[in-house]
Amino acid sequence: MKIERLSQDRIRIFLTFDDLSERGIHKDDMWREPPKLHDLFLEMMDQAYTELGFDASGPLAVEVLAMPAQGMIINVTRGKTNAAGDDSTDEDEMEDDIYDMEVTMEHSDVVMFAFRDFEDVISVAKQLKTSKLTEGGRLYSYNGKWILVLEPAQLESTRYHAVIALLAEYGEATSVTHAMLEEYGKVIMPESAIHEICNHFLY
Repeated sequence: MKIERLSQDRIRIFLTFDDLSERGIHKDDMWREPPKLHDLFLEMMDQAYTELGFDASGPLAVEVLAMPAQGMIINVTRGKTNAAGDDSTDEDEMEDDIYDMEVTMEHSDVVMFAFRDFEDVISVAKQLKTSKLTEGGRLYSYNGKWILVLEPAQLESTRYHAVIALLAEYGEATSVTHAMLEEYGKVIMPESAIHEICNHFLY
């Protein structure tokens, strides 16, 4: 589990599927098992307070983005606390319903992996092309890393897991959202990135 502060009232939590499985949670449980989600959220908020001093009192807006290869990105935004003199968040109420949450859930089929070294990008591109898994993709530069983005339409469903396994061999799942990448990342190759990398860097 990785937690980062985005602003004074906003944090981002990145959970890999390994993080979930260690807690006995399957990714589909996030939609079907509210008690499991509640326990997980308590753990996340405890860790956020310990690591960042993020106090999750008052109303919270929780955005959950599930991605097929990376895991889950959870954005937590703290709203305004109740006005002075309003004791509706006393200890007794906190016991019954610790957090007042408004939860929104989204699912993204876009596959994104980060690579520290461009040599790793070249290596994975070569493997993807020679294995005839895909020649598509977009390549970005973001925060000192190379981010390879593959749309579901560029991946054959029967070979999907082979693609993920190759990407994971050379890179790592990233907690960057597609929207952030579009806004703050630099597009290096807007299309057919695997094909272009192989053409330019493999002889």
